Amino acid sequence: MTVLTRRGLLKSAAVAGAGGIGLSAMGRLGGWAAAKPEPVVLQTAKIQAKLMDVGQTRDVLTYGNAGMPPVLRMKKGEPFAARLVNAIDDPTTIHWHGVRVPNKMDGVPFLVQPYVYTGDHFDYAFTPPDAGTFWYHPHCNTLTQMGHGLTGVIVVENPSDPKFDAEMVLNLRDWRLGDDGQFIDQFRPRDAARTGTYGTVRTANWLDQPQYDAPAGGLARLRVAITDVTRIYAFRVDGADATVIALDGNPVPRRFSPDALLLGPGQRMELAIRMPDEEGAIVSLRDVRGTKPKVLATLRATGGSLKRDVRDLAPLEANPVAEVDITSAQHISLALSATAENVPSDGICGSLGYSFWAINKVPWPGDTSDPTAPLAELKLGKSYVIDMENLTPQSHPMHLHGMSFKVLSSSTRQVQPLISDTYLIEPNEKVSLGFVADNPGDWLLHCHIIEHQKSGMTSYVRVV
Repeated sequence: MTVLTRRGLLKSAAVAGAGGIGLSAMGRLGGWAAAKPEPVVLQTAKIQAKLMDVGQTRDVLTYGNAGMPPVLRMKKGEPFAARLVNAIDDPTTIHWHGVRVPNKMDGVPFLVQPYVYTGDHFDYAFTPPDAGTFWYHPHCNTLTQMGHGLTGVIVVENPSDPKFDAEMVLNLRDWRLGDDGQFIDQFRPRDAARTGTYGTVRTANWLDQPQYDAPAGGLARLRVAITDVTRIYAFRVDGADATVIALDGNPVPRRFSPDALLLGPGQRMELAIRMPDEEGAIVSLRDVRGTKPKVLATLRATGGSLKRDVRDLAPLEANPVAEVDITSAQHISLALSATAENVPSDGICGSLGYSFWAINKVPWPGDTSDPTAPLAELKLGKSYVIDMENLTPQSHPMHLHGMSFKVLSSSTRQVQPLISDTYLIEPNEKVSLGFVADNPGDWLLHCHIIEHQKSGMTSYVRVV
């Protein structure tokens, strides 16, 4: 008699990954079409890059052989394939943040797939069900690999979207660099136990305050992804009328101005910006959080005015996310807290060596061969509400893999019924997030401040 173990299942997954997607990955949310697309090759590489004026920074990580990881463009409802080729001296994987993929494609080592060793490859294949702005990153040794550059943006296009006159994509991230432009320690324990360790150099698309041209009087679509490991932003636009049209890959129920809009690591924002009529006029996207406001990027009006009006912009089409049934939903209580318990971790995907944080009093760093029990075992197709309470003095961007939730209520503020995969919960806030458990498998739920994730604020739910 054959006995199935987690190790055996992961070995089977590795075989399926190396040779293409198997039948088990053909789920309702990511079926594999008969005609397989040509895979995009994403090869990890260690390069030098100019991130400061002092010269080239060594040991920068990327996909490809030069510069920032590419913006991956997919189409809603059409199959996509990518081959991860690992050419760095560290195991790695790819997680498709916010994209509702089949469980075997989720990129979490030990839990759903094996890590990809140096010289090996893994084939990812799925059909994105939702249009919007997403991103991709490793889920192995995340603090170092993401901190050194392995974060890229995904744009899933919908042909029925309204037409814009220009589109720009911004990848926002920090770097921990010294005065000589070289990497310094990625984290400090005293900071990991608080807000997290901030970077010293801030960039958009790996540049300091890049500028992009857009037609004067036109409508520009600005897609922004926070791929940083720590920083929370408060966004403001100067020099033009700007409207938030989507958050975290989904249209907002009511459009609004980004007046110091708070978003954390893992979150995304789409803005419709009505460019000024005067040629040469400058529009600035700023982060106004903290004591040192920062211009992140600028847009320059070019040419004669197109005289567009943002009020004429048609709404974005809603994504096919199942509607939660509040009346029948089962509630799951979830408490975020600090912890004094130190949990050893021997995971090959890296450990910080500390346990500062916990979910429901259990600190688990994730990425280990011996995971904790799931927070809850959910029935496929049933509705659930996560009642999450933040007992800490810090904010936490909590990210759910594989499924999307609706923001139902907050104890501290009025909230729109947004569809999202990442919620920035503030200190002492209680929030209710409703969702339908419509994607089978084990799905992580964790803080996307990576030091918090890697020092205990991680768990998962199981959908069967």
